[in-house]
Amino acid sequence: MDELFKRLKIKPKDKELYKTAFSHSSYVNEHKAKNNYERLEFLGDAVLDLVLADYLYTHHKEDEGEMTKVRATYVCENANYSYAMDLGLTKYILVGHGEARDGDMPKKAIIADIFEALMGAIYIDLGYSTARNVILRIVIPYMENPDITFFSDYKSSLQEFVQTEQKSLEYVITKEEGPAHNKTFTMDVMIDQIVYGTGVGSSKKEAEQEAAKYALEKLAIKR
Repeated sequence: MDELFKRLKIKPKDKELYKTAFSHSSYVNEHKAKNNYERLEFLGDAVLDLVLADYLYTHHKEDEGEMTKVRATYVCENANYSYAMDLGLTKYILVGHGEARDGDMPKKAIIADIFEALMGAIYIDLGYSTARNVILRIVIPYMENPDITFFSDYKSSLQEFVQTEQKSLEYVITKEEGPAHNKTFTMDVMIDQIVYGTGVGSSKKEAEQEAAKYALEKLAIKR
């Protein structure tokens, strides 16, 4: 992992923390390890949100709605997956045999989560200033490259439509399948209590985005 630390330009104090950041629950269960990456992922997600919000507020003049959309574009599963792949994080990810999938790479959602967990570990180990510097070095080149685009934030677009039309919006889980380390979620999006779209994903966020996408397509047809 020293190669990664060198690339990130950091000098870790607690290397065990970084091992936790790369440990999937399936690995922890099989090896009776102490912690998986999920708590660090939760923290890292918040740190990414704060760093990007701070950067956009300081360097851009857009209104709140536009800044929210830009931040959502660069803090999402597709974006986090791209950051992780560019950093070569897959070589460090620890998963159990049931999640290994015959030697293939871990699922996209896991790779994206690991990036967030790594940012959470840097924040705990080295503080906000270092985490901020690392995140901006990674993300800003993407923001400045017009040839790089991530998927649209369908949830935000649907929310804008609903607010304009003064309608109610709700996401409802209709199905949750699979073991704890490999769940699949089915989500309905309801506008004024009518189902407009159904999405399936390996995380609630992914299922919501899929449901919102189908709802927008249906609304476009109806209008």
